[in-house]
Amino acid sequence: MIKKSAISIAYFLGSMAILIGLWQLVSIITKAEIPSPVSTWTVFKELMVEPFYDRGPNDKGIGNNLFSSIGRVFTGFLLGSIIAIPMGMLMGSTKIGMSLLNPIVQILKPVSPLAWFPLGLLAFKDSGGATIFIIAITSLWPTVINTAFGVSSIPQDHKNVGKAFGFSTWKYLTKIVIPYALPHIFTGLRLSIGIAWVVIVAGEMLSGGVGIGFFVWDSWNGLSLEKILVAILIIGLVGLILDKGFNALQNLFSWEGK
Repeated sequence: MIKKSAISIAYFLGSMAILIGLWQLVSIITKAEIPSPVSTWTVFKELMVEPFYDRGPNDKGIGNNLFSSIGRVFTGFLLGSIIAIPMGMLMGSTKIGMSLLNPIVQILKPVSPLAWFPLGLLAFKDSGGATIFIIAITSLWPTVINTAFGVSSIPQDHKNVGKAFGFSTWKYLTKIVIPYALPHIFTGLRLSIGIAWVVIVAGEMLSGGVGIGFFVWDSWNGLSLEKILVAILIIGLVGLILDKGFNALQNLFSWEGK
């Protein structure tokens, strides 16, 4: 286990070295129009001196912006999951549910989050609510699809056990459907949280106020490419942490190989 962890860390450090090397090369080719890793690191250290300062609505530290975004992401993600999991179970458990709901999924799934934003503003009269709305509506589809697949692939033997023991609907759901479909549900949730984290940047660029997306846009207006690169790296790092966290949950609840 220790050896495996050491190898994983070594590969990660090697990957980061390649990324920094390519970044430095691009900076040289563009004659520093794209800031170098060194200059970006300098700005990063400056931002970390006081990451949680608050000097007004549009002047907050990068820490405040980041945690505001994370809060919106999880709110939208949880709302989407509350809709997605029951919807996926209904689609996977009955042919009627699949026939009725699958066309809706296929029509709405490709719609860009930017197209939903005006409807969110109209419905909630608030840019923050609109951002949470577009996160919820665009991130729920992977969970719907994976949940439906997990439920629909339950072996007939499992279903027969429920019938043989006279399981009630609730007992069948909690003893057979959810345990079997849980690894697929977590796969969907893992994909959905990734989409939610991508969408937040676009949403906050449109909504303004506070958030990591707004920080990127504000940095562009202030002509600070170093700050933009810092934000990009932080967005990528948080996305990696979220993915690893949901991957750990997926492995924890997976019955495969146990």
